[in-house]
Amino acid sequence: MKLELSSRKQLTLAAAVLALVAGGAGYGIASLGGDEPTTEATQGDRKVLYWYDPMVPGQHFDKPGKSPFMDMELVPKYAGEAGDEAGVRIDPALVQNLGLRTAEAHRGTLGSGLTVTGTIGYNERDIAIVQPRASGFVQGTYNRAPDDVIGAGAPLVDLLIPDWGGAQEEYLAVRRTGDQALASAARQRLVLLGMPPSTIAAVERSGRPRTVITIASPIAGTIKSLAVRPGMSVMAGQTLAEVNGLGTVWLDAAVPEAMAAQARPGRPVTAILTAFPGETFPGLVRAILPQAQTESRTITARIELANRGGRLRPGMFATVNFAGAPRSALLVPSEAVIRTGKRALVMLALDKGRYQPAEVKTGLEADGQTEILAGLSEGEKVITSGQFLIDSEASLSGMDVRPIGGAPPPQAAKPKTYTASGRIEKIARDSVTLNHGPVAALNWPSMTMRFRLADLAAARGFKVGDRVRFTFDQPPEGPTVRSMTRETGQ
Repeated sequence: MKLELSSRKQLTLAAAVLALVAGGAGYGIASLGGDEPTTEATQGDRKVLYWYDPMVPGQHFDKPGKSPFMDMELVPKYAGEAGDEAGVRIDPALVQNLGLRTAEAHRGTLGSGLTVTGTIGYNERDIAIVQPRASGFVQGTYNRAPDDVIGAGAPLVDLLIPDWGGAQEEYLAVRRTGDQALASAARQRLVLLGMPPSTIAAVERSGRPRTVITIASPIAGTIKSLAVRPGMSVMAGQTLAEVNGLGTVWLDAAVPEAMAAQARPGRPVTAILTAFPGETFPGLVRAILPQAQTESRTITARIELANRGGRLRPGMFATVNFAGAPRSALLVPSEAVIRTGKRALVMLALDKGRYQPAEVKTGLEADGQTEILAGLSEGEKVITSGQFLIDSEASLSGMDVRPIGGAPPPQAAKPKTYTASGRIEKIARDSVTLNHGPVAALNWPSMTMRFRLADLAAARGFKVGDRVRFTFDQPPEGPTVRSMTRETGQ
């Protein structure tokens, strides 16, 4: 009995040893077979390329764990999200929740797009300075005051000029003698004393001296200054009054430096004044003032407006629209453009739910549309609503911005050119007649024919009889010489 138990124990112990040996062998075989876990991981059916910290997307890690930069877990980057396709992918459900809207870059008509503000002032070129031609005393000023609006010929001041009395008496006495030569000399003296022809004529008609003259305004306008009062004495050449005409006024408009090229002298504008709603006042840019305003970074465009009825008064506020011929341009909605201060971006809507920022060069802006000078092609889709959220996601993913050169606009095919040799038969202002040899590419035989000149200076320095080698193409206008050189040996 003891022997049987001992045998059973021995069998059990042997089985246990065999199990341990088998387990160890299996582990060894597994190790030799390379079944040890590797760093390439999968989650579900998606392959993980690397892990990264969204706040430091440029740093990659081969294992999950805590970020060394922030107190957060590393995020896996799956295959198909980067490398083989540009852009960041957004879940379609999230796109729908965000209410993203897109628009295509398209060719359209763009106006000038320049609207600025300005203030009306006097036309400083329309000023009359009123001065006496002789010394005298002020007898009266007709109750005038600065800022009075007067008409042309309105009296301003009565001036007593004693020096004219003796000269006029002498002239009248000589006239009575009948000596025409002396009378003519005496009359010339009155002119030299500064007496106006109207006063001399009045003396001749009445036969009595006129020492009090009335000085009137030569133009209609407003009295800007009046430097005389009754009883004053004045000298010859002293300024009595300044009268500023009101037939035209100046409108000084503040134009941003970035749009200074649109404010050229001679350009038509339209002014709208709050004082006259619903009315427009046409004008022309007369000058661009030489000094810019350092505080507002603007230049001043001086505009001249007609002032019919004198309704436009200095100091009035106006909105100025710079008119311009509409032109074709590549346009996107202005709300699609993200301006960072250093550059302008748009968020492209690519296929398969992908989005990518692209740098663009913008031009003018008008009616909610912005001109794209470079960086986009016609037909590309841009996001017009919610683009800032996608731009943030793209920044967190470390995605590069497509540079301007990455999407050049389509260019027209370069015209095919041909080369031939010939002799100059005639040179005109915009053409040259050549007796040329065969042109095999066009199956042309030798012939004499007229070619247009693409550059009027291309034939400069050549003369009839010169043998030349020339390059030409065939636009719709006809064969056109692009370049021409003398053949060697001449």
